[in-house]
Amino acid sequence: METVSTEAKQEIVGALRQRYEQASKWEKGRILTEFASVSGYHRKYAIRLLNLRRQTKMRPPVKKSQRLYDEAVKTVLLTIWETADRICGKRLKAVIPNLVGAMEKYGHLKLDAEVRKKVFAVSAATIDRMLTLERKSAGLRRRRRSVKKISKEIPIKTFSDWRDPSPGYLEIDFVVHGGGSMAGEYLHSLVMTDVCSGWVEAVPLLVREQKLVIEGLKRIRKQMPVPILGIDSDNDGAFINDTLASYCKLEGITFTRSRPHHKNDQPWIEQKNGAVIRKMVGHERFSGIVAGQALAQLLQVVRLYVNFFQPSFKLRERVREGSRVKKLYHPPATPCDRLLAHEQVSEEVKRNLRKQHEQLDPVELLHRIRQGQSAMAALSTGDPSAGPNRESLNQFLSGLPQLWQMGEVRPTHRKEQSKARNWRTREDPFQNVWGDLLIWLQSDPDSTAKTLLLRLNGKYPDQFTENQLRTLQRRIGEWRQTMARKLVFGGMEDHDDIEAFGSQIPPQ
Repeated sequence: METVSTEAKQEIVGALRQRYEQASKWEKGRILTEFASVSGYHRKYAIRLLNLRRQTKMRPPVKKSQRLYDEAVKTVLLTIWETADRICGKRLKAVIPNLVGAMEKYGHLKLDAEVRKKVFAVSAATIDRMLTLERKSAGLRRRRRSVKKISKEIPIKTFSDWRDPSPGYLEIDFVVHGGGSMAGEYLHSLVMTDVCSGWVEAVPLLVREQKLVIEGLKRIRKQMPVPILGIDSDNDGAFINDTLASYCKLEGITFTRSRPHHKNDQPWIEQKNGAVIRKMVGHERFSGIVAGQALAQLLQVVRLYVNFFQPSFKLRERVREGSRVKKLYHPPATPCDRLLAHEQVSEEVKRNLRKQHEQLDPVELLHRIRQGQSAMAALSTGDPSAGPNRESLNQFLSGLPQLWQMGEVRPTHRKEQSKARNWRTREDPFQNVWGDLLIWLQSDPDSTAKTLLLRLNGKYPDQFTENQLRTLQRRIGEWRQTMARKLVFGGMEDHDDIEAFGSQIPPQ
């Protein structure tokens, strides 16, 4: 086939554009086939050439389908997400009924019937998708570990030896609060987790010593909802000794240990060390009696918050397919829920757990955790200004949906932030017409920014350009967030909160 020159192709495109624009769908297909065969262009490129004139014009807005989950639902999810300490969508989906019920009971939420229905119906994938920006802005953290010495006097238990044990068999470990240095004195957290339910207990120790380990174990036995039947430790010298072995033998507790240099033998406690202790306390150095008391108070609140309101995954099955290992998990559940569902747990224990759960307020617990973390941060930095503030519970609750904007909210993990900019760099192009926009939004709240920009161009010709569409979208987004906040928290803020709330409304 002879090659058509570039000038000839341009002439063909100019001649076909109007015909292509007015043609039906079937005729457009024929035109594209003929044009592609003559010009040698790819069919997709030919479509772009023939549509070029339409693309240069501002297209009328396409009628958008109504969103299923609006800003009110997102605001509620943000509040619940922060109350649950920023867990993933699958875990958050599992705990939504529990948290919403508790928050409504204590007056922290007042949901419209339609909003409540949507919040309960939202899927885990939709939760992750709606909170993508907030998760990215907030940032993430890691975890750490530790191993030492061995003794052949105590039986070894590997990962594969755990055969779905009953509640009461624990893994134990130390979390070091040395700030990256092993020199000098520093606090340790003695951490225990129930393999069956995931129940977590932790107590601080001023030094790592075998007699203090016994005292910590006695305290944990009083706090555990079920009797301790067995403990499994690593090869730390504070665990592998005659003192602890004799105590376990006297109390009828089965004592086993993991293999040296095999961290996978204790996956449950290693996971809790990072996901609970490091997440709540951080990696800074703490030492002394005052720091020990502050850490003890923090861990007492953490145990209630994690065990009653933090669902976690539990491995159900590991299947090897060639070189790949496929893991299947049970649905997320809190340690309390797992104990309540277990047939080997007595009715008296279940009754006590239900009674304790009814008395707990998740928002209050999170507020106390943040206060405790502030005290720990002040001790680590020596800066009194980093200590707990006097923020009330209602003020703390009203700020939950906006916390993601701050990034890291845990005082124990927070880095020094640069000064926030509070001035405008350019004039607001919509300041003088915001009254018109509010009237249009109140009459039709689902209007898109593109529709409103077209109406502005019709009312004020040559004043606005298409390049200002993104600015208008941000303004309308702020308005919708304000209206959603008013819908969810209406009537519950005090006077100071209302003033802060009003300052978020765009200028009129």
